[in-house]
Amino acid sequence: MNKLSRYAFIAAVAIFLSGCVGQREKPAPVEEAKPTPEQPQTQPPTTVPVVPTIPVQPGPIDNSTAQPEQPAPRVRHYDWNSAAQPLVGKMLQADGVTAGSVLMVDNVNNRTNGSLNTTEATVAIGNALKGNNKFTLVSSQQLAVAKQQLGLSPQDSLGSRNKAMGLARTVGAAYVLYSNATGNVNTPTLSMQLMMVQSGEILWSGKGAVAQQ
Repeated sequence: MNKLSRYAFIAAVAIFLSGCVGQREKPAPVEEAKPTPEQPQTQPPTTVPVVPTIPVQPGPIDNSTAQPEQPAPRVRHYDWNSAAQPLVGKMLQADGVTAGSVLMVDNVNNRTNGSLNTTEATVAIGNALKGNNKFTLVSSQQLAVAKQQLGLSPQDSLGSRNKAMGLARTVGAAYVLYSNATGNVNTPTLSMQLMMVQSGEILWSGKGAVAQQ
């Protein structure tokens, strides 16, 4: 190789090496990482557990705390007719009574140690006096009107002899039959008094035992 060719070869090698060094010093461009698009998250379907229904059997009713039922009050029934009939029979035979006079029968008063229906006793006395040939009885309508005038209820028992005689004067009666139920409520006694309204004199009195039915 001649001298000129050798210089040309050296120059070519130098150019080649300088190019390689330049390429080595220049960093290669870094590609930016492109963001990966997020994929939509798919939620798994929600499964609701099925709980089996267990039938509840009704248990026994506990009555240990229940309030005991109150017993119904005892209703007493009396044989008032058996007591009233003989007493009225004796009263109709009393002396000193003018036949045909007006008689007022007062409601029977309860003087026992308990509760009883004295209306039944009053009705029994009225039934015993029906058809008698000695007295004219004051009707229940007359008594109701007179009691209304005095501010009393039709079934009100006057409670005293003086009040009974005052009502008898209002209805124009000459005699009043005043009666009480006395004693023990289980075995009461029917007491009756025939009084003259004008003087208050007791012309006759009697009493009889009343049996329960």
